[in-house]
Amino acid sequence: MKTKVAVVGYGNVGRYAAQAVLTAPDMELCGIVRSSSSADIAELPAAPVVKAIEELGKVDIAVLCLPSRRVQDYAVSCLEKGINTVDSFDIHSDIFKLKSILDKAAKQGNARAILSAGWDPGTDSVIRALFEACAPKGISYTNFGPGMSMGHSVAARAITGVENAISMTMPAGAGVHRRMVYVKLAAGANIEEVSAAIKADPYFSKDETSVIQTDNLDALLDVGHGVNMERNGTSGLTSNQNFHFSMRINNPALTSQVMVSAARAALRQAPGAYTIIELPVIDLLPGEREDIIHRLV
Repeated sequence: MKTKVAVVGYGNVGRYAAQAVLTAPDMELCGIVRSSSSADIAELPAAPVVKAIEELGKVDIAVLCLPSRRVQDYAVSCLEKGINTVDSFDIHSDIFKLKSILDKAAKQGNARAILSAGWDPGTDSVIRALFEACAPKGISYTNFGPGMSMGHSVAARAITGVENAISMTMPAGAGVHRRMVYVKLAAGANIEEVSAAIKADPYFSKDETSVIQTDNLDALLDVGHGVNMERNGTSGLTSNQNFHFSMRINNPALTSQVMVSAARAALRQAPGAYTIIELPVIDLLPGEREDIIHRLV
C-alpha cells in the first residue's frame, strides 16, 4: 500500500515536492494544502486542493513546504493529530530547541517528525559526520553558493517596508559568507530603515550583509545554489587527510526531494522527532533493504 502524502504550501519548494511524490514508487499524492486558495492547480488536475489538512481524510505524512518560522505551530498541530511530518526548518541555532518541542508533540500523538530535512541542514550534515568519522581530529569548512538562499529571501521579504527581496549567498572561504540582499521597497519605505532591520534579523546578523535597492528583481532571479565542503584532519596518528565534497544544484528541487525521501524514512522510525543525521541512510531509499544492500554495498 502506498504512503499517502499531503504537501502543505505550494510555493517553489511545494511544487517540486509534489513532483517528487508523484515520481516516488511507494507514495501517493493525496492533496495540496494552501491557506490562500482552494482553487485547482492546473499542473495537478487529480490532486485535491484544500485549505485545511483535515479535509483530505487519511494522511500518513505531511511535507511542510513552509517558511521556517511557521513550521513549529503547523508541525505540532499535525503531530498531535497523529499525522507524521517532515520539514526543512533552516534556522541552525534553533534546531535543537525545535527538535525538543516536536519530539514531545510526536510522542503524544504516536507520530514521527523529521525536521531540518533539506540539503543544509540535512544531507550536508551527514557528509560532515562522515568526514569527521574518517578523520576525527581536524577542521571542516562548509562554503555555500554563490546562489540564492530561499530561507534568507523569505526572511527579508517579511521585513516591514519590503515588497519583494532576493538574498544571495556569496562564499568568502573557510566557512565565511556574505549576504547580498536585493530589495524592492514598498511604497513610502526608507532604504536605511529597511537595511538596518534586515541586518538585525537572526538570519543575517552573524554574517556580513549588504542591502541593495532595485526595482527589477526578475533580472536577478536564479534558484541555482551549491556547496563546497572540505576537511583536513588526522586518521589515527596519520595526518594530511583531505576530503572534498561539492555540488551545484537547483535549490528548491533538491530541498523538496530530500524532504520526500525523509518522509519515507519517518515511517520507519519509532515515535519522536529526528534530524536526518539520526536516520539510517538506507531508510531514505525505496525498496527492500536486502536489494538496496546488494546494489549499493
